[in-house]
Amino acid sequence: MSNEKAEIPKIEKSKSHIIVEIIEYVPNSVVIKTIIKKSTGNISVMSFDSGEGLTEKISPFDTYAQIIEGKAEVVIDGKSFFLESGSGIVIPAHTLNHINPAGRFKMILTIIKSGYE
Repeated sequence: MSNEKAEIPKIEKSKSHIIVEIIEYVPNSVVIKTIIKKSTGNISVMSFDSGEGLTEKISPFDTYAQIIEGKAEVVIDGKSFFLESGSGIVIPAHTLNHINPAGRFKMILTIIKSGYE
């Protein structure tokens, strides 16, 4: 097994793109591609193969999750929200949450760090 990381092409600035097409599914995996990474927050596109999700966690920052393909369940403080393509939800800072798949899905995750320094 190699320790080399594959070069992931960056999203070009000032160029239109189709967000759902910039990330592919990988069998039995979660794939994350960072679109913007700044000290004040990040925007990432993620793909989840069937059966893959995000484990339970608490983030110190507000996070916006938007499904761009497929369906998923977002659980915030034990309350379930079923999202499908085009829908999103704000996950409040300091709140226990996790994401369960409903088959393969892709999402955009936006984390806003300002206001919590």
